[in-house]
Parts: sequence; C-alpha cells; structure tokens
Amino acid sequence: MNEPTVIRVLLVDDHAIVQKGLAAIINEESDMMVVGQAEDGIEAIALFRQEQPDVTLMDLRMPQLGGVEAITAICAEFNTARIIVLTTYDGDEDIYRGLRSAAKGYLLKDSKPSELRIAIRSVHNGQQYIPPNVAAKLVQRMNNPELSDRELQVLRLVAQGMSNLEISAALNITESTVKSNINRILSKLGVKDRTQATIIALKRGIASL
Repeated sequence: MNEPTVIRVLLVDDHAIVQKGLAAIINEESDMMVVGQAEDGIEAIALFRQEQPDVTLMDLRMPQLGGVEAITAICAEFNTARIIVLTTYDGDEDIYRGLRSAAKGYLLKDSKPSELRIAIRSVHNGQQYIPPNVAAKLVQRMNNPELSDRELQVLRLVAQGMSNLEISAALNITESTVKSNINRILSKLGVKDRTQATIIALKRGIASL
C-alpha cells in the first residue's frame, strides 16, 4: 500500500505563542506536519528555500520584511508555492495586497482550528481558500477606484496627522503636488475632508496608527 501523503507546513509569524498554537493544531493531524517556523519575512524566504514546504502559513505584518513582500519574493522564485495568509487584519486593502501577491488563501487568526485544516488541505490540493466574509471585502475593494503608489504614500502620511508642508518635505515633492494628490484621494474615496479619508484608510488597512 502507498504511504499516505503528509502535508509539510511552514509557519511564519513573529509571535511565539501563535506559532506554538498553530503547530499543535497541525501536528495532531495524521496527514500534516510542521517542518519549519520563521519569525519574519527574511527568515521565511531562507526556510522556504531549505524546506520547500507543501503549504506555508504567512502572517502579514512582521519586522524586517512583511508578509506581502515575502510572498512576492517566494512566488517569484518558486511558482508552485502554495501560501495562505493568516492574519488578524481584515481590512480590504490587506486582503487585496495579500492575494495580489500570489497567496492562495486568506484566513483570520480567529478562525476555528477545523477551518484552518480545511484551508491547508484545500490549498494543498491546488484550490484557493477564501472564506465568504473575506471574499465580500475583496469584492468591495476591487470595486473601489485604485489609488496610485504616490497617493497611498500621501494618504498614509495624512493619517499620521502630517500637514501638507510636512508631507512635501517627507516625500521631497512640492506642496502643490501634495494638494493635487490629496484632492484625487478625496475624490476616489468619496469623502469631503482629511479626517474622513483617515478613517477610511484605517478601516481598510491602508494605514495604521
């Protein structure tokens, strides 16, 4: 008889207690095992090269190198990589960036252990795994006008409470360019002022405090 396939899983999270919990959930299954644990994106890339796991669980926000950047780097080198974003963040911008970086699934950390196992098995079988609540936010994000990279930079600085003059100095652009970007941001977000823009940026995961 053929030996049953064991899904080899790499964990990437900067919180030791989260890693320990995930490892316990995964290792108690007969068809899964944790083969490596990384604490940031740089370590994740190195461990992926070494272990070449079947499925990787990747946190989004980590020191040194974030999840989106790590996923992009891994998938550029290994086009068969199967990565699931596992995060506490459900802002539509986080979801959009995670899946756009070639992740095959997206789960929140408050998901049940049974859903985590289903996601791992689904992605291992070549399917995408996106829960309905996450899919709804993704659709909402894709229906929103796209902000340019510069507009995203400006919006994040607006959310930090910077004035136009401070933003112009931080980005090395003229104050009139900052004003033009802010006007476009307000129009695309459908809001009237910087305060409303900041609220939306925080809610959607574009900016964080």
